[in-house]
Amino acid sequence: MIANTLPPADISGVGEQVLQLAAGLRDRGLEVEVLGRRGRGGEHRTGARGPKVLFPLAIVPAVWRRLREFRPDVVQVHESDGAFAALITVLLRPWLAFRGGPRPKLIALLQVSYVREMRATRPLTDRGRVIGLPGKVERRFRWFKGPLQVQLGRLTARLADQVLAPSQVTARELEKDYRVGPVAVLPNVTGGLPVQPEPCPALVGEPPGYLLFVGRLRVRKGVEVLLEALAGTTDVLASGRLLIAGDGEHREALESCSARLGLGERVRFLGRTTPGQVRTLLASASALVVPSIYEGMPLVVLEAMEAAVPVVASRVSGIPEVVVDGETGWVVRPENTKVLRAALRQVLDAPPEARRRGAAGRERLDRLYRPAVSAALWHDQVLGSYPVGEETA
Repeated sequence: MIANTLPPADISGVGEQVLQLAAGLRDRGLEVEVLGRRGRGGEHRTGARGPKVLFPLAIVPAVWRRLREFRPDVVQVHESDGAFAALITVLLRPWLAFRGGPRPKLIALLQVSYVREMRATRPLTDRGRVIGLPGKVERRFRWFKGPLQVQLGRLTARLADQVLAPSQVTARELEKDYRVGPVAVLPNVTGGLPVQPEPCPALVGEPPGYLLFVGRLRVRKGVEVLLEALAGTTDVLASGRLLIAGDGEHREALESCSARLGLGERVRFLGRTTPGQVRTLLASASALVVPSIYEGMPLVVLEAMEAAVPVVASRVSGIPEVVVDGETGWVVRPENTKVLRAALRQVLDAPPEARRRGAAGRERLDRLYRPAVSAALWHDQVLGSYPVGEETA
């Protein structure tokens, strides 16, 4: 398995899923090796050298070495950063077979369509009114880095023998945008690598019952919609507090938005937080709020479900496949402060109902989104009709 961002050095949903799936496959008896950046979370000192931005090229020599030495039956790349790793795998297949080794099956597990992510890097609106704008870094992504990611993503998908996505919606997006198919679904999971709660200094003196946002601060996360939903309220929502855990290129704009709306101490920006601190924050939250305009299948939603915390989220991408409106949380129209405000009001006005939905979310997680379930599905989809030697991946 090849991934650019791996915990603990990188806080990344993609990297977390690599390790979660690897843990589930090992429990099934498969031998799994994970390649990342050398000294940045990889399990062996055989990964890529150099900075993250050069990973697509820097990982190629490491892949060459491991194909010769580890001789895997399956090579799985994650996201467009694995495009050249996929290419070298395909090119080396005849040579590997000539040497008596397996011709490795190539799998691409893609969390998002970069075509859709580019489109989501745009002004946020609320019923026609612009409430948030992408900054310089995000505009550079849309016009320069994004198109490159699209081309690398398409190359990865077209080289792969099989493409996997975390949700039905994302699978259909990849089929259309990258012109591949059919794309199978392998949902994200949590729980295979238990994370111990860590002290969070920001919580000192903070009473429980706050709303929580967790994620990289970028325009497509829709945080302006959340801030607007909290502003100008006079009922139970007026006492609602919001903690924003995460950092990113959009933070300064969000802090300015919060000040402009007069939210004051009701909103706190906590900055970068560790996975252990996120667990601590979830333990005292009334709800996790995910107001995004585009996602794949957010890992933090599963983490909230594991903590029996209800989720209030936009009806976008794969979220409605995980969060069941009325049962495990609230699913609302994106970019609509009115409906988001109504859902948040219900969370704060009816704590027993919120707790009921949180408990239902935990039960749903245990049935559908655990590493053992994902590993079994992966095994059937990838190895079900594929001849393997000693089942290495």
